[in-house]
Amino acid sequence: MTFSTLTRCSCFCVIATGIGSSVLQAADSLLHKPSYDECMEQNVPVITRHDIYREGWIDLNKNGKKDIYEDPGQPTEKRVADLVSQMTLDEKTAQLATLYGYKRVLPDALPMQSWTTRLWKDGIGNIDEHLNGLRNNEWVFPASKHAWAINEIQRFFIEDTRLGIPADFTNEAVGGLNYLKSTNFPYPLALGCTWDRDLVRQVGEVMGKEAAAIGYTNIYTPLLDVIRDPRWGRCPEDFGESPYLVSELGIGMVRGIRKAGVASTLKHFAIHSNNKGAREGEARLDPQCSPSEAEAIHLWPFARVIREAQPEGIMSSYNDYSGDVVQSSRHFLHDILRERMGFNGYIVSDSNAVEWQHTTRRTARDQKDAVRQSILAGLNVRTNFTMPDKYVLPLRELVREGAVPMEVIDQRVADVLKVKFNLGLFDRPYKDISQADRAVRSPESLELARKAARESIVLLKNDNNTLPLDINALKTIAVCGPNADTPALAVNRYGTIDSKGVVTLRKAIEEKAAAHNVKVLYTKGCNHRDERWPETEIMREAPTDKEQKMIDEAVEQARQADVAIIAVGDLIASTVGEGASRTGLDLPGRQDDLIRAVAATGKPVVIIHNSGRANSINWANKLSPAIIQAFFPGAYGDTAIAEVIFGDINPGGKLTTTFPKSVGQLPFNFPSISASQLELKGASVSGTLWKFGHGLSYTTFQFSNMKMDWNGRSEGKAPSVTDTITVSCTVTNTGQRAGDEVVQLYTHRLLSPVVTYDQNLRGFERIHLAPGEGRTVTFKLTPELLALVDANQQWINPPGPVEIQLGNASAFIPNSKNKKQNRADRTGIDIPTGSSTADQEPTGQPTCGIQLRQTLVLE
Repeated sequence: MTFSTLTRCSCFCVIATGIGSSVLQAADSLLHKPSYDECMEQNVPVITRHDIYREGWIDLNKNGKKDIYEDPGQPTEKRVADLVSQMTLDEKTAQLATLYGYKRVLPDALPMQSWTTRLWKDGIGNIDEHLNGLRNNEWVFPASKHAWAINEIQRFFIEDTRLGIPADFTNEAVGGLNYLKSTNFPYPLALGCTWDRDLVRQVGEVMGKEAAAIGYTNIYTPLLDVIRDPRWGRCPEDFGESPYLVSELGIGMVRGIRKAGVASTLKHFAIHSNNKGAREGEARLDPQCSPSEAEAIHLWPFARVIREAQPEGIMSSYNDYSGDVVQSSRHFLHDILRERMGFNGYIVSDSNAVEWQHTTRRTARDQKDAVRQSILAGLNVRTNFTMPDKYVLPLRELVREGAVPMEVIDQRVADVLKVKFNLGLFDRPYKDISQADRAVRSPESLELARKAARESIVLLKNDNNTLPLDINALKTIAVCGPNADTPALAVNRYGTIDSKGVVTLRKAIEEKAAAHNVKVLYTKGCNHRDERWPETEIMREAPTDKEQKMIDEAVEQARQADVAIIAVGDLIASTVGEGASRTGLDLPGRQDDLIRAVAATGKPVVIIHNSGRANSINWANKLSPAIIQAFFPGAYGDTAIAEVIFGDINPGGKLTTTFPKSVGQLPFNFPSISASQLELKGASVSGTLWKFGHGLSYTTFQFSNMKMDWNGRSEGKAPSVTDTITVSCTVTNTGQRAGDEVVQLYTHRLLSPVVTYDQNLRGFERIHLAPGEGRTVTFKLTPELLALVDANQQWINPPGPVEIQLGNASAFIPNSKNKKQNRADRTGIDIPTGSSTADQEPTGQPTCGIQLRQTLVLE
């Protein structure tokens, strides 16, 4: 869009048609009357009010000449320096705060007369969640209205502030853009189960395109928190347990977002997901991990994504580490993040993180001291659900008192301005509203959401090939459970808000059944939570009369049916989600009672576990021959589950979290320190329900022909710690139908100078194979991927034997020659370099685990 397409209004009274009564009533206090209809008619993004738009540049400071910062041809560094040199203290400090949007903090949807005297008359760092639909307003939808409203606010900052510094419009984007009508994707934990880098990149690109179309310039995603405790409420927002998988998918998502011209802000730096007892809220403290684990598990994903994808933003976390509060830690925010990892964008605080230094952490004597600590540590922009004045005014006092040097302010401001320049906000501040309605929820985006939902479904169990169900052999299907008819499963506080039009599992099954004259009986059976939950997690009680009646209704319908499908699990913002960490892992409420009662009828039972975490579904595993796992797969998720049930699609998802049998086993996760999770007999339950990487298929795959190569091997050279090792194998579909397999590569140090992880995921590839088709899959093991963290928290790559494992899960498969895996065989020291051990002999039955192994002796 050229500057010549902008329309200037000489009068300040453009009246738009179709304006809602609420706006008309408040029109007298609006800075300018709304002009959406006029803009649509004239095909312009905004009605400009000042003659500052030149050919190829904008006279932002209204001085009649092209300053360096206004010149798109100048290097970013020079533009930033020139602008900072012209800014007053008030203008600088205004760039270091967030203004939360409509009805979050800001009471106004559009610029008001009062804005000319409010703190943001001097500009603002960013405006967060403005008009995203969390608070209803007529400018939320359609998308073109939203884009116009953001343009109108941006016009205020361009035209009605002294220096014309644009705002960064930020928003959340977890499983879709946090907007009323955005494309509804699976939650990140479900996306993790796809193990599909390119798919996740495309999801990121769609979220970025939709954000850009309606005016947002920066979205807070992806989360690089690594799951270490399934009790944690925010598990569904994360990709999984493996730092390698988290970083690989994070790289893809950031690249997709940035391709759309939108900034990506990573969350939450650092060591955020391992707090004591997996607690949430103000108790996000005291991460339960060693310094080496903090480095290898929690910091490494940020380092990789920053290096490979160059995100523009980082959100600092609430927690401390070893007493050092991240929010006020120069060690974390500067030494690690900027100096070591090379981060080059701006750091925004999580909401209330600055204030908690005084109120809950007690590391600051008052709020002013908390401001001082944060700005000196490296924070760029403070965020909280209070007016920015609460931060900015004390900050100005600190500068005037000499407690915060102006040089520090200049550097913090420069970081923010650099991102805004790189996003093109100074040169192209307004969005093309004519394209917004077509860009949001486009047919291509919706189809991608369907694909993502399908790829995310995991088949946990399928004894005797219970699934897929033959619809032609059925007369009646009983459907029950709290997740069978719940559109709210597709609603996301940080993602898509609207659940209208969502097809629930019940509806999807009914549609399939109706086409084959099959009867479907439905009753809820139980709620997600019982009347006294969560107390009943520790003091079990018999169901109340009302609860028992609901269960009895489900039992009666199951008796009339050929098969019973029970949909259990979690509900976001109720049993899982931010602020919903748990003390137990059994299914909440009366869900286990429902499973036991329905299974007691003797009818075949299929369990659908749609959850936000790895619950300990022991009764489901004991009583049902078939279990399907979903992790909130979005608006098309229940349809995808129904397609899996009846065989319309072949499931290919794999778990990215460990399923423990009991909360008493925690911490119990992947990767784990060698021997720390050995199965022990005695007074405790041992073993898992399902391990990391697990997932079955309706077809079978064979792994063969494992090879390793490195530079000089053909000349007899031994592998070196500086070599990149090429690892390959052939995967063949030996079944009768097409399917997806996820080939997984793990490393296992057979000898190490420190106790280290038993297995590390270091490669994966999702492939689609037709029946009888084979394909060679190749991985590159760089020195970085073979390194480990020593006792001094330094990455080292010591010589010695390393076992390279290939398979379709992390579990070890007992083979016919050795029914119990021989641990001595896994020491591998006596296995010659390059030798191979097959853990699977072709059986024609689906197996999940390590299929091939070779030992590599590094010199």
